[in-house]
Amino acid sequence: MRRRISELEGFMARPDFWSDKREARRLIGELEGLRERVQVLEELRDKVEEAEVLWDLVREGDLQARQELEELLQELEEAFRQARIKLFLSGPYDRGDCFLSLNAGAGGTDAQDWTEMLLRMYTRFCERAGFKVRLLDETPGEEAGIKSATLEVKGPYAYGLLKGETGVHRLVRISPFDAARRRHTSFASVTVTPIVPEEDIELREEDLRIETFRAGGPGGQHMQKNETAVRITHIPTGITVSCQNERSQHQNKEMALRILKARLRALMEQTRAKKIEELRGELKEIEWGNQIRSYVLQPYRLVRDHRTGVEVGNVEAVLDGDLWPFIWAWLEQGEREAHGTKA
Repeated sequence: MRRRISELEGFMARPDFWSDKREARRLIGELEGLRERVQVLEELRDKVEEAEVLWDLVREGDLQARQELEELLQELEEAFRQARIKLFLSGPYDRGDCFLSLNAGAGGTDAQDWTEMLLRMYTRFCERAGFKVRLLDETPGEEAGIKSATLEVKGPYAYGLLKGETGVHRLVRISPFDAARRRHTSFASVTVTPIVPEEDIELREEDLRIETFRAGGPGGQHMQKNETAVRITHIPTGITVSCQNERSQHQNKEMALRILKARLRALMEQTRAKKIEELRGELKEIEWGNQIRSYVLQPYRLVRDHRTGVEVGNVEAVLDGDLWPFIWAWLEQGEREAHGTKA
């Protein structure tokens, strides 16, 4: 990493470095990421060396050193967790912010209720992880739940940590909407896209279909009298985004364009890499057989990730935002695959 840092610093010293602004920004981002990773490793090394010194004192019977060592080991545990994040996530957008979108799939009212449960789960995870999370768009269901929603998530490594959540999520439970109390299976999709620099994507007006409508809501004072909500369709690709939670039509349009650019950038990355799941994760039909994770509440209680095989029996904790077991496993699997090793 230090060799690469020296190489990048040499590139930046060239007089023509800014001739290609996009490439220059990419190299600057790579340099910042490498410097951060080296700093993390150096800090870990220093803490480990300090722990070794304290351990020698503990073996000699120093009680004060024992207490200091216990405190240092707690610091090391958190430092190691942060280091793992920064070392595993070295993609071009991993360090940045993201949009997280949810859509109800097969399952009717149950699927819309399930989508709302997922919205709460991801909101809770983001809050606990220290991210700033904001609801940009939400379409309520006819009877209960939501048909779709989009969150803006801001914080260090927000995209890198959440990108593995892209896919279909399946719920099995006794339906609260079935008078016969039968077991139902519901599906919802999650799409995570990085927030990219504005100038990375150029949009032509003739490629956009822009529609305005009244923002939906529970009624009364929450209903918009004016058409402030905005829906934008990118005609060449068919990608449609909407935003209704900003104060004005102009603000909703600007945010919808940001989301659209993020999805177009992700689509370009997929095409270039020829890997559907790499960034946006082009989703298959939101139904049986395509899920990445199953959440079973009946006849037993278990959350299972079908990609990594990780299982968690505390379903309540997962639905309350404890997604770390799945995120760690997915990151570690990606790291093993990148280096051609097995579990």
